[in-house]
Amino acid sequence: MDRNQLVGVLLIFMLLIGYTYVNAPTEEQLAEQQRIQDSIAQAQLVLEEAPEDLEEIKKEITEVELSDSLQLLQLQSTLGSFAPSGSGTSENVVLENDKILINLNSLGGKITGVTLKDYDKVHSDSTGETRSKVRLLEDSKNKFDFLFPVSNVPNGIVKSSDLHFDVSQKGNSVSFKAKATNGGYFEQVYTLGEDYVLDYDIKFVNLDQILRPSENEIQLNWYNYLDRIENNKNFEKRYSTVYYKESEESNADYCSCASDDDADPESSLDWVSHVHQFFNSSLIAKETKFTSAQLSTQILDDSSDDMKLVKSQIKIPFNQSGSETFAMQWFLGPNEYGELKKLEQGLEQILPFGVSIVGTINRHIIRPFFNFLSQYIGSKGIVIIVLIFIIKMLLYPLMYKMLHSQAKMQALKPDIAKLTEKYKEDPQKKQMETMKIYREYGVSPFGGCMPMVLQMPIWYALFRFFPASITFRQESFLWANDLSSFDVFFKLPFELPMGMGAHISLFTLLWAATTLIYTYYNTKHMDMSANPAMKYVQYLMPVMFLGFFNSYASGLTCYMFFSNIFNILQTVITKKFVFNQDKIRAELEIEKSKPKKKSNFQARLEEAMKQQQMAQQKKKR
Repeated sequence: MDRNQLVGVLLIFMLLIGYTYVNAPTEEQLAEQQRIQDSIAQAQLVLEEAPEDLEEIKKEITEVELSDSLQLLQLQSTLGSFAPSGSGTSENVVLENDKILINLNSLGGKITGVTLKDYDKVHSDSTGETRSKVRLLEDSKNKFDFLFPVSNVPNGIVKSSDLHFDVSQKGNSVSFKAKATNGGYFEQVYTLGEDYVLDYDIKFVNLDQILRPSENEIQLNWYNYLDRIENNKNFEKRYSTVYYKESEESNADYCSCASDDDADPESSLDWVSHVHQFFNSSLIAKETKFTSAQLSTQILDDSSDDMKLVKSQIKIPFNQSGSETFAMQWFLGPNEYGELKKLEQGLEQILPFGVSIVGTINRHIIRPFFNFLSQYIGSKGIVIIVLIFIIKMLLYPLMYKMLHSQAKMQALKPDIAKLTEKYKEDPQKKQMETMKIYREYGVSPFGGCMPMVLQMPIWYALFRFFPASITFRQESFLWANDLSSFDVFFKLPFELPMGMGAHISLFTLLWAATTLIYTYYNTKHMDMSANPAMKYVQYLMPVMFLGFFNSYASGLTCYMFFSNIFNILQTVITKKFVFNQDKIRAELEIEKSKPKKKSNFQARLEEAMKQQQMAQQKKKR
């Protein structure tokens, strides 16, 4: 080895020593290495002591990883791009104000129940009465599904009820968001304000890349099992159905209440409402309207806990854009005219007040007048009596004319009796002569009909008003516990015929009794020899209507009973203290002395009677 080689070897050796020194581990690094070695030794000890347990753990970990992979594949096959929202934990959310409490769930992002704080449901049985708050949309069988048209999934549809939504709540607003694989999402936002209105917006973000491009509508399936809420089940069934309003129509329409029915409006809709007798759940489109809908009602068996199944399949427009919102509102509350009117959507038309003149009287006369009286009178029964008094006083001039006409006919009763005796073998001739006497004395046998005719629209309006107005719900008066339902004076262990139910309504019995009394007193002066059957028919009518009114709203039968009382009082007081039979007879004589001009109606009536008399004479020959 020469000198140069020796120098080279020394330099290399010195470099190795320097590198080893520079890269030598610190005390901290040496401690960490020792800790790792100790951990490895401890793990080896565990492996040696329990090798079988470790193998089992490895097996379980492998199965979990495999299960997650299979679940992901399954979700992708059934939910497509919505697979990220296919699993999760259901979370309950509550929105609440002074009037209403709303329960929602993150599975489907839908309403699962609505509690109305100011209204009670009363259940009566052999043990007594139990009360609970009225709840809507609570049935577990209900459906509220958006159907997303997605390719490469079974049936080409993904249901929103199968998706787990991420929840974000701030105050009385909650957002439910179902995510997709491309970063897009479907969002439902509920915002509760005051009273019974819940703002409801749905948002589509980047779903145009997921949903089939040929689709321009999203279908919403809303299936609602209407629970039994009221005691009068027949009334509740009669007034429960689905209402809807087409955008280009001024009036709302509805499916039949009495039988299974369906409707298929093809034009756009402003709203769809699932209606109980006194409550409703309504979905209202705001700026953009529902494209169309298919609606149906199905009456369920009496043995079912539910009353009806109401279905609404609603089409919502979808513009295939990257981001769009469809704004709606829920109304979840009572069928109260003022609350519904505030929405300015025509939703107050769900109240079955009647159509034409009857509906006008109820909406714009009876309802506001009754509300006015209720501000000063606490008892709804007393309000009914005051309303009767006011109506009777307003109609008294017509009542006076009717009674005056009857008094004239009463004064002519001796003359009519002579004709009856003279023409007892010829009733047609007797009828002609009777009409002649009436014409001579200026008496119209139809003079007493006009007040009854004019009262008929009011009576029929009240017939519709009492069972439809929530004002009377659970309002008591005398022995009636609920003026919107029948009064139960006492229960029976069996069902009465003619649909009377298993109870006795005292208001109905009193109405029938006072009707018979009033009929007898009011027709004593009438000559019914020409048609004796009418004498008995007028007494049969109140008895026949017992079966109908025994199960009707006690507010109406209360009105009818006290109306009869007022009629009897007005008639007795007027005939006893206002009319003077001598003066009336003098009036008749003065009228007889005046020249008469036969009216066209009288001439036609007399001619018809002559023709009938001649026909009968020919038959006798």
